[in-house]
Amino acid sequence: MPTTATDPTLIGIDIGTTAVKAVLLGRDGQRRAAFSRPYPTRRPAEGRVEQDAGDWARLAREALALFAAHPDRGEVAGIGLTAQVGTHVFVGADLAPLAPAMVWQDTRAAAAGAALDARIAPADKLAWLGAPIPVDASHPLARMAWMATAAPGTWARTAVVMQPKDYVAASLTGQVAADPLSAIGMAGTDLRYAGALIALVPGAAERLPPLVDPLAEVGRIAPGLPLAGTPVFTGTMDAWVSMLGLGVAAEGSAMYLSGTSEVMGIVSATRLPEPGVVTFPGWAGITLHAGPTQAGGAALVWVARLTGQDVGAAASGAAMPEATSPLFLPHLQGERAPLWDASARGTFAGLTLGDGAPEVTGAVLEGVAFAARLSFEALTRSAGLRPGLLRAGGGGMASDRWCKIRADAFGLPLQRMTGTDPGAVGAAVMAGAGSGLMADLVQAAALLATPEQLFTPDAGASARADRRFALWQELYAQIRPINAALA
Repeated sequence: MPTTATDPTLIGIDIGTTAVKAVLLGRDGQRRAAFSRPYPTRRPAEGRVEQDAGDWARLAREALALFAAHPDRGEVAGIGLTAQVGTHVFVGADLAPLAPAMVWQDTRAAAAGAALDARIAPADKLAWLGAPIPVDASHPLARMAWMATAAPGTWARTAVVMQPKDYVAASLTGQVAADPLSAIGMAGTDLRYAGALIALVPGAAERLPPLVDPLAEVGRIAPGLPLAGTPVFTGTMDAWVSMLGLGVAAEGSAMYLSGTSEVMGIVSATRLPEPGVVTFPGWAGITLHAGPTQAGGAALVWVARLTGQDVGAAASGAAMPEATSPLFLPHLQGERAPLWDASARGTFAGLTLGDGAPEVTGAVLEGVAFAARLSFEALTRSAGLRPGLLRAGGGGMASDRWCKIRADAFGLPLQRMTGTDPGAVGAAVMAGAGSGLMADLVQAAALLATPEQLFTPDAGASARADRRFALWQELYAQIRPINAALA
């Protein structure tokens, strides 16, 4: 259909773990343009994983400049944002970073987090947060406590501790705000900061950005920047927004998001406290139970580099799991949900002289699927239901072979959705609802998310996966003390 200069359009921007992705969408869901640019992650020492927050802002501006010059730009009604969570940048009063951003994979604050966690009774967590969310190495209070001790000068100059989405919004609009859904382990079911928890770290409360509704307008693009004057909506974290980008919004539906890590999610109004699960406060009629693991696509990239293969070729050439195939724990940088074990480490078991790159790669793919299944099983207990279908997306779902391994490992059909950028699409969904261009989130999600291919489990392969999953869990339990000592 021909477009005009006044056709309404939406922009979604996703500040991912490895790249900034953005989409320009029409109101009918038509993709007018897309943007994807990687940026570096540095690992200067054991446990340290850092990024330059300036890269996030620079690439977001490049995306806006590309879309502003696009002949099918139309009239941009709004810009939505989403990003990785558990990544923090300490900034001064001028909104300039005072140190490299600490990525969610960074474990240097593990001891500080464990010390804080030990001070909190399980009953207090339920009262303050509505769920037994741990204070782990990626928790903002752990990061603040670490900074106050390790770099007191930087801590003294810190005006606000921000997540990537909020830093980008501030760089575009000059306004500082955050949303309660992204404030994992910091905000309660009332969508406000848990004051009693935050008081455990002196000086933390005054360094937190104010919380606003995810559909609120945080500000407008500043003069001199591309698309100046366009409203920017607060948005929320990648898992929540990607859920919308995958068309998951109805009660009882489930998502499987695969990027650098795997993120499982179930929508359920039931809240049954389950250790290791992140249960978000109910918002817009949706309660999301989520379980982010630590390694997904990152494990594939690692084994491809190790075996001298291209990532795509490694996945397509991976051996399908057999009863005697090696097992792999994908805990290359610790593990998040549901274990929250910073000392966990990657482990192979059952290797033989007959195993080569296909068998090793296949073990990695299956191991990632098992880690996701472990998280999903915890979610089903937290949500009080077991969905019969997984709506899947993200760059880690590009491999048909890996999708089939996952379907067999879960014993559930896996519906891969169109596109590898559900976060950016979901951010556009939120901009559509926030701007009033679309009636609500459910309508917008249904319009923009389209199915691509269905992968169904094989009964025999799933039965074999069940047996191997039991062994996989036993391997983690048995090797844990050794890996902890090595860590």
